[in-house]
Amino acid sequence: SNLRVKVKLNLQDIAHGVEKKIKVNKYVSCSYCNGSGAENGGSYTTCSTCRGAGQVSRVTNTFLGQMQTSSTCPTCGGDGKIITKKCTHCQGNGVVQEEEIIPLNIPAGVADGMQLSVSGKGNAGARGGIAGDMIVLIEEEQHPDLVRDGNNLIYNLFISFTDAALGVKLEVPTVDGKVRITIDPGTQAGKVLRLKGKGLPSVNAYGLGDLLVNINVWVPKKLSNEEKTILERLSASPNFKPNPTSSERNFSERLRDLFN
Repeated sequence: SNLRVKVKLNLQDIAHGVEKKIKVNKYVSCSYCNGSGAENGGSYTTCSTCRGAGQVSRVTNTFLGQMQTSSTCPTCGGDGKIITKKCTHCQGNGVVQEEEIIPLNIPAGVADGMQLSVSGKGNAGARGGIAGDMIVLIEEEQHPDLVRDGNNLIYNLFISFTDAALGVKLEVPTVDGKVRITIDPGTQAGKVLRLKGKGLPSVNAYGLGDLLVNINVWVPKKLSNEEKTILERLSASPNFKPNPTSSERNFSERLRDLFN
């Protein structure tokens, strides 16, 4: 049967892909009876119900005549043979539970909730049956600064209104460390800076997403008397009167710039 496990990944793992060693408790073939369930691998007798066929036939009379149907033998469960002496190690099941470490290569670009299937690495089948698959459920750890939106990453940057007015150079986080960006003089709150190729790869396609830096202008909540006097004097200047451009007036265009 299939074996289900969960794997937690951070954004750096997702950006570059990673190899994980997964420790699991799973059913494996019993080494004492080679998965047969019989002591010494040969304590069998032919099933008397199906005579070794593994199936039984049943004939029923209908208005169309006799009909024959076949079904799995209820005595041997389809094996065609009965274990006369069960393996003492696995109690005749052919499998035992053991701890195993399975290496797993996770490709770049996976997403939270995605499932990966590893063929044949699930639980061993009873009495020589085919092993199931290992189903790996991806769980994405929350990043302290970055928010994922598909293959793009979003960072909310807070700057002072003096930096917004005068411009400033500062660093922002990416999955591979910090990069330096320039905030131009006169930058407005809500402006989005797009850093090409600083996002995440796609698991099924080429190319990288972008890092979207969302500018938030921080307005102080408390001012000293001196600060109030300075700001009141500056507020009389025409340069401090709101004078948005047509694109800045159009909120829908700002949303389009954010998500396109």
